[in-house]
Amino acid sequence: MIARTAMMVAAALLCGSACAAVEDAVPSCYDHKLGVTAAASSTELFILVDQTTLFDATLQQQVADNVRLFMGPGNAFSIMTFSAFSQGRYAQVVSAGNIEAAIGAGLRDDISKPLLNKFDACAKRQPQIAMQAIGTALRTAFAGANPDLAKSDVMASFKSMSSRVKNSPASRKIVLIASDMLENSSVSSFYDGKGMSVKNVDPAREIKLAADNDLFGDFGGARIYVIGAGLLSDDAKKGSKYRDPKTMRSLINFWNQYFQKSNAAVVEIGQPALLNNISLGR
Repeated sequence: MIARTAMMVAAALLCGSACAAVEDAVPSCYDHKLGVTAAASSTELFILVDQTTLFDATLQQQVADNVRLFMGPGNAFSIMTFSAFSQGRYAQVVSAGNIEAAIGAGLRDDISKPLLNKFDACAKRQPQIAMQAIGTALRTAFAGANPDLAKSDVMASFKSMSSRVKNSPASRKIVLIASDMLENSSVSSFYDGKGMSVKNVDPAREIKLAADNDLFGDFGGARIYVIGAGLLSDDAKKGSKYRDPKTMRSLINFWNQYFQKSNAAVVEIGQPALLNNISLGR
């Protein structure tokens, strides 16, 4: 544990300006000459990509299409990847930024026209800049997937990433998870004995294991959407395999309880695709 912490601290120290670029993918339009500051984002979308899961083009597109719905003023985004702590694949931020809210009508009257014109032109470009950054980040995240990793620390990753969600100043937090949601760690495995299909998990037993190993997070009341639940490594290559409905119900039941205990509310878990787009409302 000490060695792992030291590695993570070292990585943070070495990151330098690259980390700043990751966290500020969309340049601010609020010049100090304006005399006003940007309001906090009203909504932040968090996209969590599991790099032990292979997604076909259709599911990758569904992720991108849902992200595009949030490309409006006052919305922020964070894209993170995760997989297996035991193999050096730590949860990390790939890209983050925000599309700033417009200057209020009352405040615009006190700002010179040239400054307003400059601000408006900058603000008009922000959604496009954000989408370009998100597109690059998602391509990188999906391209880095490796289904051959021996372990998948799904719950530990969620706990780690939940702190970023909770600490967001946005009043509305939405989490889109792209993952098979199949834990395969030293704590538990959701695969059958051969690792070729989904095990019929016992939700009560798995919840107890999560509690005993301190694996619940705190998502600060976020709404949760999932794309890819129950997806197996061969699905992206050879087409989906049959999933027993009882097995999938048990898996979904567990994750509903897990997120409830992690201060979040599940809206929809796609098996594997979402049936509805992510809603901007509560």
